[in-house]
Amino acid sequence: MAALKGYGLCSMDSALHFPCPRPFQPYKRRSSRWVSPVAAVVPNFHLPMRSLEVKNRTNTDDIKALRVITAIKTPYLPDGRFDLEAYDNLINIQIQNGAEGVIVGGTTGEGQLMSWDEHIMLIGHTVNCFGGSIKVIGNTGSNSTREAIHATEQGFAVGMHAALHINPYYGKTSMDGMVAHFQSVLHMGPTIIYNVPGRTGQDIPPRVILKLSRSPNLAGVKECVGNKRVEEYTENGVVVWSGNDDECHDSRWDYGATGVISVTSNVVPGLMRKLMFEGKDTALNEKLLPLMEWLFQEPNPIGLNTALAQLGVARPVFRLPYVPLPLAKRVEFVKMVKEIGREHFVGERDVQALDDDDFILIGRY
Repeated sequence: MAALKGYGLCSMDSALHFPCPRPFQPYKRRSSRWVSPVAAVVPNFHLPMRSLEVKNRTNTDDIKALRVITAIKTPYLPDGRFDLEAYDNLINIQIQNGAEGVIVGGTTGEGQLMSWDEHIMLIGHTVNCFGGSIKVIGNTGSNSTREAIHATEQGFAVGMHAALHINPYYGKTSMDGMVAHFQSVLHMGPTIIYNVPGRTGQDIPPRVILKLSRSPNLAGVKECVGNKRVEEYTENGVVVWSGNDDECHDSRWDYGATGVISVTSNVVPGLMRKLMFEGKDTALNEKLLPLMEWLFQEPNPIGLNTALAQLGVARPVFRLPYVPLPLAKRVEFVKMVKEIGREHFVGERDVQALDDDDFILIGRY
């Protein structure tokens, strides 16, 4: 048996031969730095993924003009997967009742409980089914800039019209770091920045927003700090949506807000449209305030998830850590629906209080 090139022959007996490796030779470094030949010659090598197709391409001005944007609920099947039938029904109801946009996978839609695969799939599904009838704004924000960049690239690649971005939460950063975080995604397409210090633990101050407003892709701000902040932005030409349903009427008609990004519009989309489109209506606003307060008595989306289950438009399935409101609160909701008028609420079934045993709580899905 001929020896392999560079190897000797070792033998345990006359019938078995196998190659023996060469003696160890120390590794010699050829260069202290490796440079990709492609990266070395191609300018702007790390450009984001882009498509030149314009089917769903939306101008930033189109996003700025939206008055009612619903932060849409994500319904679940009994095993915790998405209930796309119920989801599609909810979106159709929003379209039929005049909502102009939806936030997919936001706090209300429980994007924080989704894998990124689920998240991008739901954005893509919404665009594919409804992108011609309603603006689809994907929540692709993250406290990790790397994740925010990747998710935003994917969101625009599947056709979303705009992105929603939050400032880095928990692992908070400096003001300069906050600007750099947003600038890393702003160039990809129309963007709404979401300021909700109660969840992030850090306010986005006006000086950050005003600096970012130089970008033609900044559509505006979803602002939860209050109407004085709304007024400050509108006076400086920055588009603002109220992030607080209980303040949105005054934000719109007294402080210059463009509209609202709403939780309440999940259950009464027609009335929320009326509140944003048909002029100042103190009576309607006061009629809806108890409902808004009920929806937010526990952290969102607990109240909304409970309400949609009671209205029969979503299964009573909760992904933990969310759990339904207690029976006494559910009874309150039944009375509230009857006072406002069942015809104004989504769904066709009679509102029910439901029993505790009707709810399914899922920790692993």
